[in-house]
Amino acid sequence: MLSLLNSFRIVALLEGVSYILLLFIATPIKRFAHDDTYVKIFGMPHGLLFLAYIVLAIMVGKELKWKTRTLFTVLIASIIPFGTFYIEKKYLKNKAL
Repeated sequence: MLSLLNSFRIVALLEGVSYILLLFIATPIKRFAHDDTYVKIFGMPHGLLFLAYIVLAIMVGKELKWKTRTLFTVLIASIIPFGTFYIEKKYLKNKAL
């Protein structure tokens, strides 16, 4: 069974990948080729992963007793391209619940 931290790591990775795909593949195709198919394909999964990331970040933050500043940094990382990858390296790599 997956721990809360491992679940968060997986969701963070998937959220980061979906955000990159949405920003750097789907959006340019929509703008330059006038085809919004890929935005529709990647948009909903990214939205669900984003919400899961936020909820799990708060839950993990409580478990690991993060300071408010750390939790804020983790939450802000979800809206910055490649931010979730930074969080994995900086805050989650050597943690265990």
